[in-house]
This record gives sequence, C-alpha cells and structure tokens, in this order.
Amino acid sequence: MQAPRVSGILLHPTSLPGGHGIGDLGAEAYTFVDWLKSANQRMWQVLPLGPTGFGDSPYQSFSAFAGNPLLIDLADLVQRGWLAFDTLPPAPPNGGAVDYGHVVWFKREALKQAFAGFQASASAEDRAAFEAFCRKESAWLEDFALFQALKEAHNGAGWNQWEAPLVRRVPTALKNASKAHAEATAFWKFTQWNFFRQWQSLRDYARAAGIQIVGDVPIFVAYDSV
Repeated sequence: MQAPRVSGILLHPTSLPGGHGIGDLGAEAYTFVDWLKSANQRMWQVLPLGPTGFGDSPYQSFSAFAGNPLLIDLADLVQRGWLAFDTLPPAPPNGGAVDYGHVVWFKREALKQAFAGFQASASAEDRAAFEAFCRKESAWLEDFALFQALKEAHNGAGWNQWEAPLVRRVPTALKNASKAHAEATAFWKFTQWNFFRQWQSLRDYARAAGIQIVGDVPIFVAYDSV
C-alpha cells in the first residue's frame, strides 16, 4: 500500500511570532495551523521540543521526555487567573534572533509568578488535573523536576560538579534533596503540566484541521541532563 504524497512546512515553534521575545504554543501557533490549511498543506514538521541547555539547541536537551518551558503561552496563564501581565518585568523584544539569555530569565520569572498564582487561587478541577498529570508522568517527571531544582540550587552547574552523593544518586541523598527542594520540584512539575496541556490542545486543533504534526527526537541526550 502506497502512502499518499503530501507537502508541509518545517518550523520550530520558537520561530513563530511571539509576544515575549520567542515563539510559543499560543495564538500564533493556531494561526499557523490555519495558514497551513488555507495553503493546502498537510504537515507541520517540528524539531525536538525538549528543554534546551547551553547553546539552546533543540538537539541537546536536559531530558528526552520533558517539554521546553520557554514554549508555554503566558496569555493562557493570564486567562486562568494565575498571572497578571502588569506585574511582569519588561519583556524581551520581538523580531529578529531570539535573545535566549533574556527570554530564559523573563519566562522563568513569569512562570514562577504563575505558579504562585496557581497555588493561591487554582480551582479544585485544575488542582486535580495537575495532580493527575504528576501521577501519570511520574516515571520521568520526578527525576526531571529534582534535576532542574538541583541545577538551580547549584547556580546552573553541571550535575558532575554537584556533591558526590548526588552525582552517584545515593538514595538517601536524593530523598533528602527532594525534601529540601520540594517547592522547586513542584514548580518544575507545574511547568511541565502547562507545556503538555497546551501542546495537546494545539495537536488536537491541528488534527481537526487535517494537519499532521510530525517531528523528530533528539539525536542525543546532552551529557548535562537528567
């Protein structure tokens, strides 16, 4: 059986027009799907969507499973009442190349504010959805969240520069670290829930429009990764 011939466009979401210095999974991504449909295209090819480290390459990720928090649409978090744009610092400029240093700092501050807003005012339904996501994805999410929390606590240093018990993954050291950084690990779980919630919504929209999203996985997982 021969597969039908179709055409499409290769575009990483970071290259979409974005309101905060980088493309994301928000309104412009849906507009792009609409444009693909109007142009009689059938595929949207994306590059890997994992969280990137030094060099910001989508092929060098902190995790083979996690999503990139930089792609989270902040407008969605505002609509849910967890974030207010007027409380944020100046956003990175739009257009041209992405200033990742500025974007990483800005998005992290915004997401931390959203997490605080979620903790203070989330509905029972949203809290239940978050907890269900954490249970479902626990096989990779627990380690990823702890890795990110520890990386932050070590000022971004690679895991091979941490304390020996953590480097060797001594169970008691990991258990103690999880307790000491419980708030930070919860934050990183929150970012992943929002990424996958928004990504699934966009995928559903594309499928309904007859657009198939295809992509690839990282060629390799970075040495400095979970």
